[in-house]
Amino acid sequence: MGAISELIRKEENGTISFGDYTLDKKAKLDNFEYNGDLYKVKTFREITKLERNGMFVYESVPGTTVSELSVKDNGISFLVEGPEDAQITLELEESAEYEIFVNNSNAGKMKTNLGGKLSLSVELETESQVAVRVEKC
Repeated sequence: MGAISELIRKEENGTISFGDYTLDKKAKLDNFEYNGDLYKVKTFREITKLERNGMFVYESVPGTTVSELSVKDNGISFLVEGPEDAQITLELEESAEYEIFVNNSNAGKMKTNLGGKLSLSVELETESQVAVRVEKC
């Protein structure tokens, strides 16, 4: 799929896609409206970050392209791609346990910290897109 030229967009299936890991300089888009919320994306080769209504949602180091991001009460799912392995941080419910799935394989359970942050690593070098699903236990 590659980069999202418009930095963030709505998809026909009701999800959003964002990020451009091919950029050498930081790019951002603010006040993108989707389902009554305002999104802000900052992206380039070193980092990709998404906020909703001023609150943290997603961050990857280095930068990635995320497609079909779906955030629900019981978790989050998306496809991610990038030029190298990435450390991804998600904002979820604080002090809750989640089950992590990468390409439909169970990667185990993790508990969020008091701030609701959950960090995971994704191997991207050998895959064009990696499916990530995080479900509340």
